[in-house]
Amino acid sequence: MATRDDESTVRAKVLPLLPLRDIIVFPHMVVPLFVGREKSIAAIDAALAKDRELFLSAQKKARQTEPSPEEVFDVGTIGTIHRYHKLPDGTVKVLVEGLRRAKIKRFQDTDKVFSVEVEPIVEPQRDSLEVEALMRSVQSTFEVYVKLNKRVPPEMLMTVQTIEQPGALADTVVVHLGSIKLADRQALLELADPIARLERLHEVMQNEIEILQVEKKIRSRVKRQMERTQKEYYLNEQMQAIQKELGERDEFKSEMQELEDRLRSIKGLSKEAQERVKKELRKLKMMAPMSAEATVVRNYVDWILALPWGDKTEDRRDINEATQILDEDHYGLKKVKERILEHLAVQALSNKIRGPVLCLVGPPGVGKTSLARSIARCTGRNFVRVALGGVRDEAEIRGHRRTYIGAMPGKIVQSLKKAGSSNPVFLLDEIDKMSVDFRGDPASALLEVLDPEQNHTFSDHYLDLDYDLSDVMFVTTANTLSGIPIPLQDRMEIIELAGYTEFEKLNIAVKYLVPRQLHEAGLDGIEVAVEESAVRAVINHYTREAGVRNLERELGSIARKVAREVLANGKGRSFRVEAKDVPKFLGVPHYEVGKKEERDEVGLTMGLAVTSVGGDLLPTEVAVLPGKGNLQITGKLGDVMKESVQAAMSYVRSRAKLLGLDESFYEKLDVHVHFPEGAVPKDGPSAGITVATSLVSALTRVAVRRDVAMTGEITLRGRVLAIGGLKEKLLAAHRGGIHTVLIPKENRKDLREVPRRVLQAMRIVMVDHVDDVLREALSSALPNAGDWLDKRPRPAEYREGTLVEAEPVTHAVTTVVANAPTGV
Repeated sequence: MATRDDESTVRAKVLPLLPLRDIIVFPHMVVPLFVGREKSIAAIDAALAKDRELFLSAQKKARQTEPSPEEVFDVGTIGTIHRYHKLPDGTVKVLVEGLRRAKIKRFQDTDKVFSVEVEPIVEPQRDSLEVEALMRSVQSTFEVYVKLNKRVPPEMLMTVQTIEQPGALADTVVVHLGSIKLADRQALLELADPIARLERLHEVMQNEIEILQVEKKIRSRVKRQMERTQKEYYLNEQMQAIQKELGERDEFKSEMQELEDRLRSIKGLSKEAQERVKKELRKLKMMAPMSAEATVVRNYVDWILALPWGDKTEDRRDINEATQILDEDHYGLKKVKERILEHLAVQALSNKIRGPVLCLVGPPGVGKTSLARSIARCTGRNFVRVALGGVRDEAEIRGHRRTYIGAMPGKIVQSLKKAGSSNPVFLLDEIDKMSVDFRGDPASALLEVLDPEQNHTFSDHYLDLDYDLSDVMFVTTANTLSGIPIPLQDRMEIIELAGYTEFEKLNIAVKYLVPRQLHEAGLDGIEVAVEESAVRAVINHYTREAGVRNLERELGSIARKVAREVLANGKGRSFRVEAKDVPKFLGVPHYEVGKKEERDEVGLTMGLAVTSVGGDLLPTEVAVLPGKGNLQITGKLGDVMKESVQAAMSYVRSRAKLLGLDESFYEKLDVHVHFPEGAVPKDGPSAGITVATSLVSALTRVAVRRDVAMTGEITLRGRVLAIGGLKEKLLAAHRGGIHTVLIPKENRKDLREVPRRVLQAMRIVMVDHVDDVLREALSSALPNAGDWLDKRPRPAEYREGTLVEAEPVTHAVTTVVANAPTGV
């Protein structure tokens, strides 16, 4: 219930005003004040002249020396002066006590002294369980605050616990909350309701307690860190003192001496590197040995001194010995071996040449990585390999800058340290498998490394020194060129390694793979013979690859099964593995080799194709059906191959009269061209003459010879254009039992790459027109076509390995194109 105060305490009265700076006086608060402004001293004198009472109110702007009535808060405290003392400098010290809240009604005199009429604020008084609970909550919260804030004297807790009035409790507690802002204190002063004042005070104290708890955690953490640092320093000092007493050597000084000795012993160190190391050593001597910075500097110096500055191995310059080593390690690979021997020859004649940058491109398993090891062996250089597959950070190549924690040099510098010489054979494996992300492009970083014009001043980010890479022989490997940027390709000498042929695989298996697998199977000293027929059966029926990895796995499986039989039957026996034994060891054959047909067929011509794993036979079928002139093409073909079929069809239509066909035959028939093994994708133009031959055979009902295969691109005029992969195609024809192969005349130059035994076993006809193809491929003359085909001069051919030149042209050859499209 609200109570009415005595009438004499609530009526308005006129009092002198004392404006306060940065302080608010609450009721029940006793505070000393130092007064120096003239008006403020006059206000104190006026109060002393009457009943010692004055009005205390805070200024809105503390820096204002002469505040106006608008710059003073309306709500303040009526106070009384208990003590008054005048100081020698003219200022006055007074001890005042706040009595009660009051509010300014109006200013009466502002000339010499502020005189205001104030009206005391009546506080409502309520007694209830809620008020009691709120007071207890404030008291307990204040107790927590006092425990955290050491500036509040602990005896204040007893004083606060004895206060029974809510208003007095709020005013007493707020005085000791020293970190509350002036605006918040004024807001608490203006709250007349003590309940609202306690609630607001409780909220403010909770916020202050949270801040004090965080400050306590910070102080504790800092204290622990300082204690740990002091402990480490103390222990280090003790350790040094003990070592000194025991007469042990100063390890740090010994390490410094070792670094300086290493610096003097390195002859090839550049001047820039010498100055950098000396500077870092001077810096290191001034540091505490156990500090983190000293460790960073020590690692940096150690990396510089560990590199092979100018240390080179002597190149082997005996060409014959190098040739022997290359032939021992690898079969074939003639082009790569020639390039290595060329480099050695030039090196022997010249004192200084730039290290070559070779890029070996080929399918998996053809020996690119092992070839790099052989290069190192035949040149007498050290070998080091870096796998670039999956690398996507530029720092992997050029290193991290020293500003980062855990920084280290890139792969180039690390590998040179491992190699121990400045002219190793450096293999960058799988260079086409690098990727790019937000950390940079490693391929761009390799531009400097692999450029002979730039790599003599290669700079690693960690070392920040120029290092000469011009003596390094870089060898890179890749499966395809598509993953290598064009600028990087331009800096390398690209050598393409084709897949191994059947003969090459056979030789590799007999010379290298079989002995190695028998050794790994523990069959040394046991008579085990693997026949060439067995190896050929494994190559043709159990593997289909460009390299020899799967072949080695299958041969290893045979060797392990032979080892099992050795244990079962005793070591005294000899073992021979023949072709008929292979299914017993490896199971049912996985692949079949293309073979020629059993008899001559109408509309079926044997073409030749090349794949990623070698050459193969490509049967081409044509069926002619009654219809309306539709051309259907099947066999999972690419666009180029479909266009080649259309070109062949247009050629046949244009030559219909000469071929003995009705000139409008295509209006009454549907033609279906199909390439078997429909699940296998096929593309390319080299099946053009094959399709044309099948079309003519199907339309004229003349069979195609089964022992003839062909390859070549066709034009609308019937010319036969050059194709690729001739070597692989001829090997496939030889393997399939084909006797005669028709190839484009322009591919005559590629026959030098074909093994001699293949040329001797087949007849190879070099044609330049489809008319020559038809004469060779068809089993009989064309009905209703006359003998004009037979009158054409014979083209050049290889017969049993001997070149037979073409017949000279002695008469006009029929080249008229009947019903040709416009422009033909």
